[in-house]
Order: sequence, then C-alpha cells, then structure tokens
Amino acid sequence: MGKWIEGTVVGQKRWSEHLYSLQVDAEVGAFEPGQWTKLALPVAGEFVARPYSFVNAPKARPHEFFYNTVPDGHLSPRLARLEPMDVVFLAPAASGLFTLAEVPDAEAIWLIATGTGLGPYLSMLRSDALWERFRKVVLVHAVRRAADLAYRELIDAVAARQPERFRAVSFVSREPHAGALAGRIPEAIGDERLERAAGVPLAPQTSQVMLCGNPDMVLDATDALKARGLKRHRHRDPGHVAVEPYW
Repeated sequence: MGKWIEGTVVGQKRWSEHLYSLQVDAEVGAFEPGQWTKLALPVAGEFVARPYSFVNAPKARPHEFFYNTVPDGHLSPRLARLEPMDVVFLAPAASGLFTLAEVPDAEAIWLIATGTGLGPYLSMLRSDALWERFRKVVLVHAVRRAADLAYRELIDAVAARQPERFRAVSFVSREPHAGALAGRIPEAIGDERLERAAGVPLAPQTSQVMLCGNPDMVLDATDALKARGLKRHRHRDPGHVAVEPYW
C-alpha cells in the first residue's frame, strides 16, 4: 500500500463502446499538462496498474482520465465498472516529459493525436502556458469511428473563446463523417491536406509539433514531418517534433 494513495470515484462517462472518462478525487502531487500517473486496482491479491494522462487542468479537481477498454485487459474493464464512491488507487506523483516546458517557442503549435492520445492535449488546452507562448494552436484528433470523437463540447468551447487562434481538425478513417478528413495523418501531412484544413502553415520556421497516440502513427508522422524539414527535438539537438507513443 505504501506506493499508492486512495482515490474516490466521483464520476464516469462512457463516450462510445470502448471509450470512457473516469473522474477521481485524490490528493496526488502537482503535475504539468501532458504528464501522467498510474491508476491501480487490486486483482487476485496484487495491484494491477497502468499509466494514464491527466485530462484536467493542474489546479482543477476532480482529476480526470480518458481511457480505452481492452476486452481481455486486466485493468481497463475493471475501471469501466467503477461507480461513484468506489475506490481506485493512484501513484502519488506525476511522471513524464511530454510537456510544454520541453517544447521550444514557435509561432504555432500542432497537437496531433490518435484515440486517447487526445488526453494530454485537453489538459494543455486548459492551461495558461499554451496560450501565453503560441499565437496559433492546432488540435488534430484521428479516430476510427465518428462516435469516438470525444470531448467535442470542450473543443468547441475552446474554439469559441479563441476563434482567431485555435483550429481543430478531425480524421475519421472507417466511415464518412461530415467535417472530418479521411485517411491517415501521415499522408495528410505529406500531401498538405492537413495544413490546408487547418489554415495554418506547417513549416520548420514557424511550427512545433507534438505527436501522441498509436505508435505507428507517431513513427510515420515523424517521417512525414522529416520530409517537410521538421526533425525530432532533443535538448542537445533542438528541433520541432516531440513524441509520446500512447495507446
């Protein structure tokens, strides 16, 4: 028990067949948008834990986590069955370097995600640092089915507050959906459909890019960006692209 703190479930939202958001009241340490903690439940006498990014802003409560259920998973189906007042356990401190503090300044920042990789960006969108540092913010979210386009009210509210500075672009790959692009993000980077849809140039002179989600998307999008002159960012070799493979 020493490595876990006890949290109380205060809410659970089901977005689609396999997508949920869990709200938890817990006294965990401070975090930066983009960081994660571990959620855990006892299973057969042992704690089963997985990392999940914070969706809420750092000072907002309760804490919120956006997750996908795996039918034969050891943890996620149990998380989906939690109800208000149930107990879930959390690691006491946040982890991770996929944060705005690790991203160089630029005119525009592109927040590109597949599936639940959207989660870290929702916390960033609710932070002051994002809007203080970047003049243009582009959120890109790719899913298989239109029903998986979660958090649209939040995203629409950001667009209403920042109509000149914020753009949201959706991809739906397995069915036609009005207002969404078809296909995959890497190809849309290569043929420039993505930046045309956003109305914001994607160029090394003006842009920083964060990639979060399916590892294949992260790898292929990194290659597509490299072909456009944007390279991985490292402290010893500054660049334009930060990555976080995330299921």
